[in-house]
Amino acid sequence: MEHKPLPADEPAPASDETLGTRMGRIVRVTLADTVYRDLKELLLAGRAAPGERFTLRGLASAIGTSAMPVREAVSRLAAENALEVLPNRAVRVPLMSRARFEELRLIRSSLEGLAAETAAVNADAADLEEILRCERAFAAERDKPRPDGAAAMHFNKDLHFALYRAARLPTLFTMIESLWLQIGPVLNLDFQAGPERVREGEAHIHHAALVEAMRRRDGTAAREALLADIWSAGDFILSRGILPD
Repeated sequence: MEHKPLPADEPAPASDETLGTRMGRIVRVTLADTVYRDLKELLLAGRAAPGERFTLRGLASAIGTSAMPVREAVSRLAAENALEVLPNRAVRVPLMSRARFEELRLIRSSLEGLAAETAAVNADAADLEEILRCERAFAAERDKPRPDGAAAMHFNKDLHFALYRAARLPTLFTMIESLWLQIGPVLNLDFQAGPERVREGEAHIHHAALVEAMRRRDGTAAREALLADIWSAGDFILSRGILPD
């Protein structure tokens, strides 16, 4: 059957969904994605502590948006075990038991060690420069008379994820990111222990060894440096006796 085109001056048939409705949906989804990314970054960088509570209304007010995109973002993060929604509509960063922390450390060692080893082979010049930039930023913060724990955590996270991106294994990267959403708040207990911890900890030693291994394209050494970093930080957190049994 032949279909005749509509005359140029004749409007198209009305849709059940107006343009305004569709635009509203686009804006809402985009805003929810933005809130999700912001909350995810907060958790990945350890800027929220285990057990810390928020309200949906409080989060919406702090972000400067309505409750709906916040609710959508929180639901996504709850599905990823990064947040808990409590019966009173409060939102909590999950508590971390000692046993679960040790389990996650074992899994991280396997996945992140693989990423480091692969990155040593796959990284290009731009990747190496970004890893070096992050390592220098962390070292510069550590060398301050009173280093800031939050800044140190931020630079530490950037260094790790620059390394994992350089592996060029998207599925592995997603798995590591999921682990960090759960472990990030616990790392808060390391770098936020005080300026002395940032200055006297071993992270800068392991970071320097990691950068050197990357320069030599030595995957085995890169894995070893990365694992030393994970286990050193984990041992310190466990030694504080803060995580419940």
